Amino acid sequence: MRHTHGSIEVICGSMFSGKTDELIRRLVRAKIAKQKVQVFKPAIDVRYAVEKVTSHAGADFDAVPIGKSAEIKSKLEPDTTVVGIDEAQFMDAEIVDIAQQLAERGVRVLVAGLDMDFRGEPFGPMPILMSKAERVDKLHAICMVCGDEASRTQRLVNGKPARYDDPVVIVGASELYEARCRIHHEVPR
Repeated sequence: MRHTHGSIEVICGSMFSGKTDELIRRLVRAKIAKQKVQVFKPAIDVRYAVEKVTSHAGADFDAVPIGKSAEIKSKLEPDTTVVGIDEAQFMDAEIVDIAQQLAERGVRVLVAGLDMDFRGEPFGPMPILMSKAERVDKLHAICMVCGDEASRTQRLVNGKPARYDDPVVIVGASELYEARCRIHHEVPR
């Protein structure tokens, strides 16, 4: 599992699709291979733990919370060969350049995040990261309405679909969101 050159790998999909579990699985494998791993996450994500990335299933991995992508440069240890970034949709646009720079320096960059917001539209820097990546894995959840494969995140407000003009960024989990298929995803205007 040693890598000989840098790369960007993106793990994307809807909420509850297993993105963070897959990120953690790859990070654990890198550690088993005796690679130096560092993980970063947006400081606004405090749902489970401040200094860990944590999946909805309960798996976790130590992480450094950051307010801006540029902090990765100052907090990166020189011998790090694998960088994990969770919830990348919340990062500023500079995350794309930083991921590119790290990959060009020989670092394996593992990025996880929502590819679409609750409206079903591309989310933050994720579309650009996906286009620059060597590998993109889109994971799917289970639709909470029909049980089919879900690719979208439904935001709920008082049990009803959020309106299109509601704020895009509201950090939450199953109390605010559920996975939906294309047919059952609703965004009233």
